[in-house]
Amino acid sequence: MNNSYFVTGTDTDAGKTLATSALLCAARQRQLTTLGLKPIASGSEATPSGLRNHDALALQAQSFPPVEYPTINPWAFAPAIAPHLAALEAGAVLNVASVTQALSETLTSTPRDLTLIEGAGGWRVPLNEAEDFSDLPRALGLPVILVVGLKLGCLNHARLTAEAIAADGLTLAGWVGSVVDSAFADDSPRFAANVALLKRDLPAPCLGIIPHLATADAATAQCYLSLEALLPLATQEATP
Repeated sequence: MNNSYFVTGTDTDAGKTLATSALLCAARQRQLTTLGLKPIASGSEATPSGLRNHDALALQAQSFPPVEYPTINPWAFAPAIAPHLAALEAGAVLNVASVTQALSETLTSTPRDLTLIEGAGGWRVPLNEAEDFSDLPRALGLPVILVVGLKLGCLNHARLTAEAIAADGLTLAGWVGSVVDSAFADDSPRFAANVALLKRDLPAPCLGIIPHLATADAATAQCYLSLEALLPLATQEATP
């Protein structure tokens, strides 16, 4: 079984990596094989082994059986800026053809029960002057998981992103809410009303709502998520 999804967010810092690593962790809890990919990452740190990105390392930690870092993140850039600008400064060429070729080879050579490919920022983040990150799942024909950063303004961001995904001819397979502003959830009735509207308007099942966590790690966050919509057969088989 090989279930692959592209993960995008409503914005930068919407909680994509936490949600992605938590979904992978939830799959591992069910004895499933997993792979988390972040093909392009800016904001990487120099190490003796080369540039390493914190988000990509989080996905590597939830990938089982283990894989080498370059498999997870083949394009790493140091500046914490838009990836297309970081690539330009580094003299690297980013385009849909080369990135999708690398991803296709990885998906073929490393089949897993659940593979999640995390984008950068939101749906329309540029890959270069003519192409966007959204062109990657389009080229690969992947369904999309949307991570909604729950804060003031999220209703507009989430609905517009869902409309853009549909306009691009792709399927929204599910969405995860991630409370990125703890104050936004303080008023329980209003917070519940916002979540209810998202559940009503987004054309895909809610995979869970991750609260604002004191310890924001995959093991803690996975308790708030469900894989049933993504892996129904595997979930049933793993349920005692």
